[in-house]
Amino acid sequence: MRMIGIDVGGTFTDLVFADTGSGQVTIHKVSTTPDDPSRGMMTGMEQLCGKAGVPLGSIDTVLHATTIATNAVLEHNGCEAGMITTEGFRDVLHIGRHQRPQHYSIRQEIPWQSQPLVKRRHRLTVKERLTADRSTVLEPLDEDAVRQAARELKAAGVEAIAVCFLFSYLNPSHEKRAAAIVREEYPDCFVTTSSDVAPQFREFERFTTTAMNAFIGPKVRRYIARLSDELAARGLTADLRIMRSNGGIATAALIGALPVLTLLSGPAAGVLGGAWSGALSGRRNLITFDIGGTSADIGIVLNGGFIESAARDTQIGGYPILVPMLDIHTIGAGGGSIAHLDTAGAFRVGPRSAGAVPGPAAYGRGGTLPTVTDANLVLGRLDAAHFLGGGMTLDEAASARVIDDLAAQLGLDRQVAAEGVLTVINANMANAIRSRTVEKGLDPRDFCLVAFGGAGPLHGAEVAAILGIPEVLVPAHPGICSAMGLMTTDLKYDTVRTVFARSDRLDPAVLGADFDSMAEDLTAQLRLDGIDPALATFARAADLRYFGQGYELRVEVPAGTLDAAAAKVMIDAFHARHAAEYGHAFPDKPVEIVNARLTASAPSEKLQAVPAPEGGSLAAALARTAPCVFRTKDGLQAFDTPRYERDRLPLDEAIPGPAIVLQTDTTTVVPPGATITALRDGNLIIRLGA
Repeated sequence: MRMIGIDVGGTFTDLVFADTGSGQVTIHKVSTTPDDPSRGMMTGMEQLCGKAGVPLGSIDTVLHATTIATNAVLEHNGCEAGMITTEGFRDVLHIGRHQRPQHYSIRQEIPWQSQPLVKRRHRLTVKERLTADRSTVLEPLDEDAVRQAARELKAAGVEAIAVCFLFSYLNPSHEKRAAAIVREEYPDCFVTTSSDVAPQFREFERFTTTAMNAFIGPKVRRYIARLSDELAARGLTADLRIMRSNGGIATAALIGALPVLTLLSGPAAGVLGGAWSGALSGRRNLITFDIGGTSADIGIVLNGGFIESAARDTQIGGYPILVPMLDIHTIGAGGGSIAHLDTAGAFRVGPRSAGAVPGPAAYGRGGTLPTVTDANLVLGRLDAAHFLGGGMTLDEAASARVIDDLAAQLGLDRQVAAEGVLTVINANMANAIRSRTVEKGLDPRDFCLVAFGGAGPLHGAEVAAILGIPEVLVPAHPGICSAMGLMTTDLKYDTVRTVFARSDRLDPAVLGADFDSMAEDLTAQLRLDGIDPALATFARAADLRYFGQGYELRVEVPAGTLDAAAAKVMIDAFHARHAAEYGHAFPDKPVEIVNARLTASAPSEKLQAVPAPEGGSLAAALARTAPCVFRTKDGLQAFDTPRYERDRLPLDEAIPGPAIVLQTDTTTVVPPGATITALRDGNLIIRLGA
């Protein structure tokens, strides 16, 4: 099978071609076209196929990680959306919960109030009410009111309508009927219901998630339709698969209906790519460390498995959401992050970025502000003549100029200012890793750091040293690791059901029946997408809490018959998870099972390995030697540092630092006192303190 994986980032669009039959792997990068990402994507695909020597029409599957939904939320440029909700609950989206993003600030900006996904005048109410026992109707749905609301919203120019009723997570009948009426009245409208998007309790988060699906829906649907048309126009009959935030891929049809599932599409692909690369070298406890042009994404792989975000931690742009997402922490720290003095005179790096245009001054595209890339170039850690494999020459004079401007503001010399930029950005990233490890009961020293993205290998060793992480793994193609991650996963479908069952009153058979019913729903979805359910595997999980707690922890539920023994395994797993997360547990207290979750995975053709490196000699790999500045115990020091070409490095030989390893899609920095080894599986391993 011939596959192309495409990850559209803020600065570059990364592409990889893989033929699972011949084992051929070809990579390519093009500049992202922010006005229309599909334009750069199609150009890149044509160039990639030319580079690989295969016809574009011979591609079987196109796998795509997209930032369309994420950018629409972060930039607040979705559509004009409307909402139809239960009478009396018009302002759930505005009120939120009693928790404030910043508890003690009287000037804080609350996103759902300052930039509502649905304006108040477009939130209309109708009479309807169900009880919490899934069956009793207290107030029948006022269908005439729904029809009138649809007409009003259509007249107001609304493009999408979210239908959110109070107890629809238990009984969706009123929502489904209301959605049908809206479609009758307004066929061109994007219509979505909370029972389809997030059928679980917590009305604020459920309403917000559904409103977000409506807010971004038309934009994502148009993008996918345009992309599908572009593929067809170029003779591609390939299946289009889109990366989901949960680490699985989905059909274009599913994403067209539920675009909210793609909010961490690119970062999720990066975690998959990092985990796959680590597994090639036998590493199963990993911290994935993906640095691009604008941000750094951090994920955790524990014993080869992925950690999903808890409900209390899952948000995009300050808006809480209730969809399955890998636990990924993103900060504004990348190669384009701008170094500056804030209004109080403090030295900051990021989160503002120079982006793709104009980009860092080093790119020679008119950038005038000092960035992390400029600091790396000034210190000799980037090779001006070998950037992107020689495809782009960096402007050393421009970088020196903007770093000099920063140095003048700080009263420092050029090298000290540049090294200060790296010290601050590395500390920011180390703190972000601590928040996903130390603060959750995990010791980073027990992990291997997988550094990828265009800038990950530049910073990986120094960030690992701050945290005491003993080794850093650099994948074979770190700059396109997210694109490769797309080729390592399966189609995934999720469903959730709120059950509210106490452990001391639990009937396992009833919970088992809920899982069986959910399996029927997922089986129907698989058939709808043309997938044989017999090929799928099902994994069960549940959200548990001590009775009286406000938030849950997710644990696996054993496969097979759900009897008393299986229920005990589930409860014991919760006690252990609670102890790991919070440092204590209460084994004698009743536990509440809040949500039952089921995931169906349908196998896809996968990338098995990268072509084995041929290896060479250190003499053959040496491109040149040039000064590079590092901080030592005696202060800043310039070292004559060898620059090696990665594909010519000898295999299984520990090469001492300082050293710079060059390749097309990134540069790897090996500081003094560390060693780097090229492995036969294609990875590099940096060992610290050697």
